[in-house]
Amino acid sequence: MAYTGGMANSRNTRNKSGSTSRRTFLAAGGLAALALGAGGAWYRATHRQTPHGFALDGEARAALHAIAPAILDGALAHDPGRRQRQLGAAIDAVEAAIRGLPQATQEEVQDLFGLLALRPARRLLTGVPTGWESADLAHVSAFLQEWRVHRLKLMRSAYGALHDLVLGAWYAQPASWEAIGYPGPPRVPA
Repeated sequence: MAYTGGMANSRNTRNKSGSTSRRTFLAAGGLAALALGAGGAWYRATHRQTPHGFALDGEARAALHAIAPAILDGALAHDPGRRQRQLGAAIDAVEAAIRGLPQATQEEVQDLFGLLALRPARRLLTGVPTGWESADLAHVSAFLQEWRVHRLKLMRSAYGALHDLVLGAWYAQPASWEAIGYPGPPRVPA
């Protein structure tokens, strides 16, 4: 048997059944964890935390401004002015919700936004080639769907965090209740 210059078979990412090998799966998971850690460290190093805890800065706010309409698809008004007001209120509510989380969870969310703000990580993990300001709804919806069903739990968890924060903040606002027929919390008789 001729020498092929190394472990040629170990370079193959697929086994005979066509599925990804365990080694490749573990390497991809390790790289994703390193990317998340690097993004979070970069974000924390370059963005001062406010005395009140987490704050959505320009980059994080821009990411959320692109992501929230994809998650709230169909719930936002069609009128552009009203839509922008609703979106602004939802993003403010997300920020308030994050500030209500335990400090360790706030740091994890900050790591996620740091990763989304870091251009190479954003490009690699979301496929958004430009800044969040110019990301289109279809592209954002597609990457969110990929994250929702991703084979790595880390990506599914990131999707879950974004999804739950946006929808929780949206439906916590009394202005959104009428559209779903929710009369509000029961009134306690005096």
